[in-house]
Amino acid sequence: MVRVGLHSSHEQVHPSALLSAVQLAEQRGFDAAMCSDHWAPWSATQGHSGFAWTWLGAAMATTSLPFGVVNAPGQRYHPAIIAQAAATLAAMHPGRFWVALGSGENMNEHITGDGWPAKHVRDARLVECVEIIRALLAGEEVTYEGLVRVDRAKLWTLPDVAPLLIGPAVTATTAAAHARWADGLVTVNQDPAALRAVVDAYRDAGGRGEIALQVHVAYAPDPDEAFRIAREQWAGNAVGPPVAWDLDTPEAFDQIAPKVSEDVIRSSVLVDHEPARLAERVAALVEIGFDAVYLHQVVTDVVPSHEKHPDAAPTSTPRSASLEAFVDVAAEHLLPVLREVRA
Repeated sequence: MVRVGLHSSHEQVHPSALLSAVQLAEQRGFDAAMCSDHWAPWSATQGHSGFAWTWLGAAMATTSLPFGVVNAPGQRYHPAIIAQAAATLAAMHPGRFWVALGSGENMNEHITGDGWPAKHVRDARLVECVEIIRALLAGEEVTYEGLVRVDRAKLWTLPDVAPLLIGPAVTATTAAAHARWADGLVTVNQDPAALRAVVDAYRDAGGRGEIALQVHVAYAPDPDEAFRIAREQWAGNAVGPPVAWDLDTPEAFDQIAPKVSEDVIRSSVLVDHEPARLAERVAALVEIGFDAVYLHQVVTDVVPSHEKHPDAAPTSTPRSASLEAFVDVAAEHLLPVLREVRA
């Protein structure tokens, strides 16, 4: 049976509201949750930047769901720090935590003041980080000299169940490369042919473990409102890699957003106002070969500056399309359908 999880977007929703949403998701029957570890939002309109690791401690202590986080070790984070953070969560919540290790985006990593390496360097750095993290989680003392450096690092609190190290991939090439080290794979919705290529490349290269899909959704009862949310919240990020890897600020994403076509937005976000049809669309993607799906309703709770007048609407997202409202819609209409999918 396919597991259905909620993606918790720290870039779009205040961490307290995200905590309430994931608690509601468990109550409504969701099986899991995940989030991404970013320094900045993808757009100034998203308006948040909560620290994923702090939030994970609260979320895992107040629910019984398994959680995952997408992280980029090597520049903003030393791999030994990520190993320690992952080990502590896994020690406190055995078998409930995984971390997906990627090569990162300039928008998050430039804050260190170091230059943004070329993709092949970032990929090589990631492999080094994975080896270091895995050795530390195995209880080894690590000293290393390479693209990253480690001096006599050792974890003193180790989990009984080591967290899975997952490979995040958007392309088939990256998926095949991750197969050499990953305990599983996670990707995001895109053209079905591209998704099949990602799944096949990982399995054909000997990739083990489960494959998960994160699906960006813009749901609202009104079709025009649903697309407005998608354009406002996800147009800049819809361009995808390599552009999304290299832009360095939310404002840079906002500059390209008006140039992104409706077709590109709709190819990146499932825009819909009919829950039954949305369930069928997500199920069709899951049937490609996924063991878990994480639903990401691309809404924010930020009040735009031009709407802060007392007579203005209270938020940029109508209540009927809010994250918690989507959890209720998904619980009623999507979860029963998705649980019947056989990948």
